[in-house]
Amino acid sequence: MFDLHLFLLFMAGALALNLTPGPDMTFVLAQAAHRGTRAGLAAAVGIGVGAVFYTILTAFGLAALFAAWPLAFDIVRYAGAAYLVWIAIGMVRHPPRLSASVAEHGVHKAFWQGVLTDVLNPKVAIFFIAFLPQFVVQGTGPAWLQILLLGIAFVISGTTVNCTVALGSGKLAGRLRRNPAIGKVLGWISASVMLGLALRLAWLERH
Repeated sequence: MFDLHLFLLFMAGALALNLTPGPDMTFVLAQAAHRGTRAGLAAAVGIGVGAVFYTILTAFGLAALFAAWPLAFDIVRYAGAAYLVWIAIGMVRHPPRLSASVAEHGVHKAFWQGVLTDVLNPKVAIFFIAFLPQFVVQGTGPAWLQILLLGIAFVISGTTVNCTVALGSGKLAGRLRRNPAIGKVLGWISASVMLGLALRLAWLERH
């Protein structure tokens, strides 16, 4: 169903985004640092559940749109490429920095807070709508199924990163606080990946 080269591009972009410290990683770090590793892992899983919610909405909503209006596919593709450029610019202008977060009590509460962190963040919905459809290959299977599988792959990548952060939160948090330059390097690397990905997708020939 997937073009291998395109899927590798997708995973490169997903990994770059998931490795860049942001609100989700900050939340996981805070939970693990303040309430223990289990709370951090619970928060990471909760964030993943919230992302699955938007994956399902994106898959079925955009599949219906593409079927009713084929031109929408290219419109979304170019809009998504522009959005990736915007993300890259933001990564350079605002290097990742970890901030403090309110400590939460209990593993279950950390999980549900993680869910709400994604579900109540409209930027997550915008990202999924702009990012996932760029990697749908027409004629190789239902668009909704491709988007759903891509979204799951993205969620697995993000959850794995966040769980790793939870497990090593003390060491990572200490390094980022002592040396802000690490965040800047991560921002530049991720921005470069996003720019290259946006250019590749803008001129991608669909089959």
